[in-house]
Amino acid sequence: MISKATKGQGAIQNIQNHFERNQLVSTFYEDEIEESTVKTEFLEVFPKSILNVIKRKDMPIEYSINPYQGCEHGCAYCYARPTHEYWGYSAGVEFERKIMVKKTAPVLLEKLFQKKNYQPHSFMLSGNTDCYQPIERKLEITRKILKICLKYKHPVSIISKNALVLRDLDILKQLAEMNLVNVAISIPTINEDLRKKLEPRTSAITNKLSAIEILSQNQIPVIAMVAPIIPGLNSDEILQILKKVSALGAVDFGYTLVRLNDTVEPVFIHWLEAHFPDRKEKILNQIRSIHSGNLNERWAKKRYVGNGNYAEMIHQTFKIGRQKYFKDQPKREKLSTDLFVGSNADQLSLF
Repeated sequence: MISKATKGQGAIQNIQNHFERNQLVSTFYEDEIEESTVKTEFLEVFPKSILNVIKRKDMPIEYSINPYQGCEHGCAYCYARPTHEYWGYSAGVEFERKIMVKKTAPVLLEKLFQKKNYQPHSFMLSGNTDCYQPIERKLEITRKILKICLKYKHPVSIISKNALVLRDLDILKQLAEMNLVNVAISIPTINEDLRKKLEPRTSAITNKLSAIEILSQNQIPVIAMVAPIIPGLNSDEILQILKKVSALGAVDFGYTLVRLNDTVEPVFIHWLEAHFPDRKEKILNQIRSIHSGNLNERWAKKRYVGNGNYAEMIHQTFKIGRQKYFKDQPKREKLSTDLFVGSNADQLSLF
């Protein structure tokens, strides 16, 4: 059966959780469903701690906080999809439709900051799933976390695909004045038709670009995350994207090459069958060409870098983009940890 796209959804179907022996399968005639009839469920969970230690050597961050598990944005390529299996769910549709929320996250973070032996170190919001996905508009967990960071003068980095970050401009401006924040906006494409397929419930390209401009105008350091680069889909947009985000005020950029880790592979393949059936094999073969013949790369140092001629061509294109559009940008300043007030926050707020 040919995979059929569902409006507002990245995954075409649920993928079997490889931790489970049995699989529940729903069948339907393709023409019966025009858009998703699966309602998103929000399930509150109660973690004992909120700060995650990042042990992977290929990541530029050491700590992260994820207010949500699962993501409504629906990106078929998302490397975080397999983490949903640890909760007993599928990396497919359930990753997008069963969202676990951590409403106690701000309280847990404040308790951590109040510990006498706590040493401040910048952390990433989110690092796994987006801290500004649509439900954040209602729950405001991320906003409450930022308020805690402001109260204790603690550094925080943000990465998001959603222009909802502008809602918290008032807090971000105060943090930026003390060199306590930077924001990465994910821009894998500036082709709106591709964006609608590639990341169906993220902000429109015009809104993402506007977010970069407004944040920059308010002296909040913005990094454009041009990721992932998918050969045959968005690999021809690199220089266009870098030129655009540089003109809007981005101070730096980052990028990764796509890898189809674990159960991301079948999700992405079904997505290709639905949206680009004529280009499916070519795209998959090009992905294999940057990962030594595989769709995934497990070696940490090569995981997001790849190897081979095609990968090198992508790296060289980004080098050209840096020389053309980011040459005169000063080296990105490390966020400050010197202002942290710890358990003295309440007393200092009286003055």
